Amino acid sequence: MTLRDTPPFRADHVGSFLRPAYLLQAREQAARGEITAAELRAVEDKAITEIVQFQVGAGMRSITDGEFRRTYFHIDFLEQLGGVKTDIPVTIRKPDGTEELAPPVMRVVDKVRHVKDIQRADFEYLKSQVELHAPGCTPKVTIPSPTMLHFRGGRAGISREHYPELDPQFYDDVANAYGDELRSLAAAGCTYVQMDDTNLAYLCDERMREAARQRGDDPNELPHRYAWFINKVVALKPPGMTLAMHLCRGNFKSTHAASGNYEPVAEALLSEMNLDAYFLEYDDDRSGDFRPLRYLKPGKTVVLGLVTTKFGEMESKDALKRRIAEAAEYAPLEQLALSPQCGFSSTVHGNNIAVEAQRAKLRLVAEVAAEVWG
Repeated sequence: MTLRDTPPFRADHVGSFLRPAYLLQAREQAARGEITAAELRAVEDKAITEIVQFQVGAGMRSITDGEFRRTYFHIDFLEQLGGVKTDIPVTIRKPDGTEELAPPVMRVVDKVRHVKDIQRADFEYLKSQVELHAPGCTPKVTIPSPTMLHFRGGRAGISREHYPELDPQFYDDVANAYGDELRSLAAAGCTYVQMDDTNLAYLCDERMREAARQRGDDPNELPHRYAWFINKVVALKPPGMTLAMHLCRGNFKSTHAASGNYEPVAEALLSEMNLDAYFLEYDDDRSGDFRPLRYLKPGKTVVLGLVTTKFGEMESKDALKRRIAEAAEYAPLEQLALSPQCGFSSTVHGNNIAVEAQRAKLRLVAEVAAEVWG
């Protein structure tokens, strides 16, 4: 068995990285009107060049821009779709002293449409830096899943004036908007896109399932509806593009929002969706066991998120290899890969982890992947 030449790679990662202090400072200056948008972009360019070199140095072949131009992994993209309005989330301090980011409410207030290229210019800069500093590596774009426009608000979050019925017009409009964006990226040379989805992971958690019921949705039916929805996007995927999905259980300042075994969504996710790859969080007990992997279809890849991005403690190589072997009891080893469980900074705030621990964890992923599959 050998390392892969096409994505997802045996050693891969989800995408976001800790923002350097000078970038955070520039963002604050831009918010206060002290520097222009062009000046902020120049600072972002510098930081992205550095994070490209950082990833290469850690042994990664999948290269992102660290999501350095974003505040939130999802809002910055979704609010650029026509017809979508987002209410910026607020931070809630829980009784135990920890902080949790209240989910933003995304509302559909008009017909959803693709009104402009959203990620193309950002991708073109990333691609130029990969070609310069990481020849042979693959630039990857991360975007939020289209299900984000339904799950958080449900039927109440979607304009009845513009969508008296959701099926098929709402789902078709969103899929077409995503298809337009994927074609825009492909025209710029993009071959690897990852959709980040919290909703399917949330449907593994009984609290979130009950919240869905309260909104009028059936949590047993939703995973199958979302598989059908995602497949509308996949059907519009340009030839030669790898389309993956990352299931996120929440990732704000090293906290999480959901727990639970993947079993409630596994069949819809791994058997019904026509995606190329799935990044699944498996860094601790809240994710359950590997039995749901039995639904994985031939030709698809599951990237096991066994290395946590939430804390700096290092996993051991032997423990990771044991867990990969356990997963291989339910899905063929050649259909598996390894990554950190999530990004290191899904929002601009970042997880409570040091930059050097971030680097060490990427290197650990690369070394273990080489030893298992190389």
